[in-house]
Amino acid sequence: MNRVPTALVYTLMVIVGAAAFLYPFWFPSEALPGDAHATDAPLWAAAIGALVVGAVSLEVRRGTMNGAMVAVLGVLGASAALLRLVDLPGNNAGIFFLVILGGVAFGARFGLLLGITAMATSAVITGGIGPWLPFQMLALSWMGATAGLLGERTKRWSPRVEVVAIAAFGWAWGFLYGAVMNLWAWPFLQGKGDTLWRPGLGLVRTAEHYWSYYVATSFGWDAAGALCNAILLLLTGGALLRSLRRFAHRLEPAVELVPTEPSVPV
Repeated sequence: MNRVPTALVYTLMVIVGAAAFLYPFWFPSEALPGDAHATDAPLWAAAIGALVVGAVSLEVRRGTMNGAMVAVLGVLGASAALLRLVDLPGNNAGIFFLVILGGVAFGARFGLLLGITAMATSAVITGGIGPWLPFQMLALSWMGATAGLLGERTKRWSPRVEVVAIAAFGWAWGFLYGAVMNLWAWPFLQGKGDTLWRPGLGLVRTAEHYWSYYVATSFGWDAAGALCNAILLLLTGGALLRSLRRFAHRLEPAVELVPTEPSVPV
């Protein structure tokens, strides 16, 4: 296990996630079950869980994540999950902004793990366990991971400019999360029309059909969530990000160099 590169585990998470969302598009529509992912969702959830355990184990063994960092991951995940209980406009805006700030402060790998942890915990708290859950976990993990990549770029910016950039990022992800999440069930919808997927449409026609479906079913809801997400980040981003980065700096693994005494020839 120690010889497995940590980056490989995170790469596998991304590959598994992409496969979970996209594999139905390579099957004939008549071969797909009536209920979206009714049979395979537990398998995807188990694969994601195993990869998360493997990633955390590798991080701890190699010293890139210590016990305090794992505790912070759990606290932030539980806090983000509880915020989902707050009735805010749009889709999961309460859980979004804290995952984004956690990713910006602690980095892409932490953000990925935080997204999965927060969504899994919120499902237990809210009773939202179903075949959609592994896909929610994956989509939120991608949000946290890309927030970490953003944080690498913005950490040297002035605080005000950085908060505005993070708010714009959160606004964009308000739409992107909804667009990604629709894909978990869209290929399984039955019927005819310009909003449904059919085998043989081709990439351009598939995109046109999906855009029509997204505008008709999700755009307004996601717009409200995106705006709420941006406002929350603008209002709380400066103070929370300073606190989170202070914790991140304190929890960074330290390497102590001890000088060795020169050997005395006999």
